[in-house]
Formats: sequence, C-alpha cells, structure tokens
Amino acid sequence: MTTAVDTAPGYRPGRTLPLRVEALRQWRRRRTLVMGGVLAALPFVMIIAFAVGGGRDGGRGGADGRVTLIDTATSSGANFAATCLFVSAGFLLVVPVALFCGDTVASEASWSSLRYLLASPVPRARLLWSKLVVALGFSLAAMVLLPVVALVAGTAAYGWGPLKLPTGGALAAGEAVPRLALVVAFVFVSQLVTAGLAFWLSTRTDAPLGAVGGAVGLTIVGNVLDAVTALGSWREFLPAHWQFAWADALQPQLEWGEMVKGAAVSVSYAVVLFALAFRGFARKDIVS
Repeated sequence: MTTAVDTAPGYRPGRTLPLRVEALRQWRRRRTLVMGGVLAALPFVMIIAFAVGGGRDGGRGGADGRVTLIDTATSSGANFAATCLFVSAGFLLVVPVALFCGDTVASEASWSSLRYLLASPVPRARLLWSKLVVALGFSLAAMVLLPVVALVAGTAAYGWGPLKLPTGGALAAGEAVPRLALVVAFVFVSQLVTAGLAFWLSTRTDAPLGAVGGAVGLTIVGNVLDAVTALGSWREFLPAHWQFAWADALQPQLEWGEMVKGAAVSVSYAVVLFALAFRGFARKDIVS
C-alpha cells in the first residue's frame, strides 16, 4: 500500500534533519559550552600549576634520571601542547566523546521528543546518521580545541621553539606542528571505540547519563584489563593497549607500526558497534 510519505510532493528522505540543523541544536546545548570551557581552561590551569610548583625545564628528568614529557613541558609551546595531550588523552578526552555520542539519541528519548522527530517524518537511518556525524564532529572539535589552545598559551608563556623529545634530540618547530596534528588524529581514531559504545548505548536507553557513564565505565575497565600483564598478548586486542601509541609520532624518525595496529583495532570495534546501533534502532519500538 502506498503511504502518504511516498506520495507527499517535495519529500526527500535524504534532506530531513540536515546536518546544519542538528549541529546548531547540539551547539546550543549547555553541556557543549561547558565541555568546551573545561578543555579551553585546562592549559591555563597547567601553566599556573607549573608556575606555582616550579616545573622542570629543559628535560633534566626525575630522581631516576628518566626524562618524560612532563619534564620538558615548559621548554616551548610545542612541548607544552604535547604535555597537555599526554595528561588528557587517557581520560579527559574520553569524556567529550562519550558525552557527545552517548547523549545525542538518549536525550531525545528522555525529553519524549524522539518519536516526534521520527514522525516529521525523518527516516530512522537518516536520524541516526545525522546525529552520529554531528557527534563525531563535536568530538573531533573538542580534541582539536585542547592542543590549539595549549599551543597558543604555551607559546605565549614559554616561547616558540623546537619540540624537545624525551628520548633525546628535538624536532624543529615547523616539523613539530604536523606531528602534533598526527597525534590528535590518532587520538581521535583511538576514541572511536568509546564513540561507538556510547552511541550504541544511546540507542538502547532513555537515560543519557546511563549511556555516557556506561561508555566511560567500560573504557576504564579496558584500561584496567590492559594493566593486567598476565593476559599477555591478549591485551593487544584491547583498544586501551594502543592508546599511547601516538608517542611514536614524537620520535626523531616517525614510526607507524603501533599506530597502524591501534587504529585497526579501534576502527574494527567501532564499525561493529555502529552497525549494532543502526540495526537495533531500526527494529526498536519507539515510545518516548
């Protein structure tokens, strides 16, 4: 039987819920502005912490003589940006990804507006696609915002100079910026697992905090399991095992091996989780 949707003049499923409209809706959310403010404020908090604590400069290292990114943080703006990524990649950058991807569908259900969106009529696949693309876009923007602010603030505080490497040597400032961009790209790809998990949970529950908290919680569980050395080579199947593989980008000679492996593991998990989200949502009885 032909439906009204099939015969309605001018109706184009692909034009419903445009990305621009969804992006504006998400941009105006308070949680978006708060998360952006937190990420933009972190570099300034760290600058104050280094000033108060008298952070090391020049990579002298700790009591054991080992030099880390923290030890070289105040050497230049590039070093400071790398340090901000190092201290935030393990957990802080997980939060915006889980928030933007986990809150997007579940919040509509909690407001009882999801069924009205579908009655617009917006095809279910189109609704999920628009929300997923926008959520990933905001997640990427959050990951770019932190190092950009850190680079600007660090340059103002510590000057523009080469990126001193913990392993010895340095990268010229002109070469350091592309390397930092590569680090951000890898961190984003590595967080696709969290994005997929949060998005799938968002399609399964009407509680946004449940989806966001579940994604963050399971990410933490993955980090804990990776710390269990008794698992041996099984840890290589955990996305958390590769989360700091981007350190290979901050070497005199760029190394791709571990970053490629980590990206492959993350993308594999993410594709499965996104597929589960679309498949489950297509068959779900929407009552909220």
